[in-house]
Amino acid sequence: MNSDQPTYEELRRRATAAAEPRTRAADAAIACDRLVRIFSTDGIEVQALQGLELTVEQGDLVALVGASGSGKSTLLNILAGLDVPTAGSAAVAGYDLLELTARDRLRYRREAVGFVFQQTARNLLPFLTAAQNVALPMQLKGGGSRRGAGARRSARVAEILDALGIGDLAHRRPAELSGGQQQRVAIAVAMANDPKVLLADEPTGELDSETAAAVFEAFRTVNKELGVTVVIVTHDPMVAGEVRRTVAIRDGRTSSEVLRRLVTDEHGEESISEREYVVLDRSGRVQLPAKFLEALGMEHRVAVDLAPDHIELRPDRV
Repeated sequence: MNSDQPTYEELRRRATAAAEPRTRAADAAIACDRLVRIFSTDGIEVQALQGLELTVEQGDLVALVGASGSGKSTLLNILAGLDVPTAGSAAVAGYDLLELTARDRLRYRREAVGFVFQQTARNLLPFLTAAQNVALPMQLKGGGSRRGAGARRSARVAEILDALGIGDLAHRRPAELSGGQQQRVAIAVAMANDPKVLLADEPTGELDSETAAAVFEAFRTVNKELGVTVVIVTHDPMVAGEVRRTVAIRDGRTSSEVLRRLVTDEHGEESISEREYVVLDRSGRVQLPAKFLEALGMEHRVAVDLAPDHIELRPDRV
């Protein structure tokens, strides 16, 4: 390794020093502030997250998008309690993810968050029926020795499966289900212990467009009818375009957001209005969309002027 390159410990020290978290929004379901994740392999340090900031309000439905290697899957693994951040702060459903003990982390994964993997085979045990797969997280959580616990579990299983429109599949095993049906059962499994946040990593990546639409409708159901905050990592334009908020991650930071809202014109016709914003971090940095920079030939440096109500950026022509 080049001696001029900072060591892992030096990178960690710098990241920690730079990551003094601001006060988190008390009512946010997810609050990440200057989040850093550094991986070290064979003497090489890679910063997968470089001071990422993200706030997701309770009851929101958000899509995370970005190129391969942008950091979105690393972020999702941290939020799911499957990985630990290097520095910064991250809170989900009231849990401080940097302060969790091993025991707390296990409880967090069982009770606070649900997770759906892209690979359908990872979500379900093949020798259990759909109903038994959904009941399993409740059994692992405990409380099964109490009187009537079994009946309450059965009622909860039936409630979730019915809400997702797959009550008639309760006694089928995964091999007897289509890919879309398996993913809807996987969502039911993730919802078994009534988590506050549901996370999904490319849940429609292996499905055709029609089946993917049905799976996304299941996410919309748990979001709208059960009030669960849903965050989906996706490359699927259909999914990304159907949520109120799409957050783009680039080079380990949130770079831009698309916000959508329903508008009604003077004739009473409804339509979806969307607007793209770049994200301003605490240091005043923004990541301008690549298509804008390419259109104006901007690179290396740009001219900046302050107008009364906006900031002007122009190509450097000197």
